[in-house]
Amino acid sequence: MLALSLATAALVGCGGMERKLGRGMNNSMELFRGGEMMRSIEQAGIWEGADSAFTTGMIRGFNRTMARTAIGLSEIVSAPFPPYDPYHFPEKWFMDPSTRVKAEPFSNTPPYPDSYKPRLFSDMIFSTDARVGFSGGEVIPIIPGSRFRTFDY
Repeated sequence: MLALSLATAALVGCGGMERKLGRGMNNSMELFRGGEMMRSIEQAGIWEGADSAFTTGMIRGFNRTMARTAIGLSEIVSAPFPPYDPYHFPEKWFMDPSTRVKAEPFSNTPPYPDSYKPRLFSDMIFSTDARVGFSGGEVIPIIPGSRFRTFDY
């Protein structure tokens, strides 16, 4: 009981720990979300041409997905310990050695392609219209064509 009391006293009020743990959980789900992969393929297609979209873009997206997942897992493990700020990487890590083009550094928020910005899910937490019996929103936002927006003006 004494150890539990000391642990509770040490961790109470640590808003930084909550943010770091939440950021870590968010980043560790990148493998399933696939935002880095979609964004890298899209950006390679736009800036390097259609031939590079599914080759270079996919390899770059895979690398960034694995790196973001590893960053997330390390933030989950180190959440109780300071520092609580997001990881910052040197700018030289984001240079492509063959072209000397600066790549995008990792942001604190999950990336999505420029052609898609997610909205809130259509569920009982965010859409609680009890009078009509249903409400609008995105049912499965990652799948194109699954948008059901009845009440959006």
